Amino acid sequence: MPDVLAGDGKLRVVIVEDSPLIRARLAESLREIPNVEIVDQVETEAAALAVMREGGWDAAVLDLQLKQGTGLGLLKALAQGARPPRTKIIVFTNYAFPQYRDRSMALGADYFFDKAREFHRVREVLLMLAGGGSTATH
Repeated sequence: MPDVLAGDGKLRVVIVEDSPLIRARLAESLREIPNVEIVDQVETEAAALAVMREGGWDAAVLDLQLKQGTGLGLLKALAQGARPPRTKIIVFTNYAFPQYRDRSMALGADYFFDKAREFHRVREVLLMLAGGGSTATH
């Protein structure tokens, strides 16, 4: 079992996404994965940082463009010590340009996917992290 799981064997996920439609689609897809629990869904950098500083999460699915603030701002804050150990961050964005990928990875993102072409990859990674399979790296 991957070392990101909570003691109860659940993979606790935070969704940070400003689009209600994408948030709902992600949540629906993730609820189908055994051992995955969505612990919160937020749409701003400040709300995400507050939730993530509290701990209680193992993985986050993070958009770069938020209702207020940015995913890069959140990654920067998390890189400065607000990120709990062993957590995983998946950046999931419409802005899948090399410079955003490079910056996201430099700030600690573990995965970087394009919403338009790689929706399925988020599910694959979380399935793997929850102990249900394996997937290629980033």
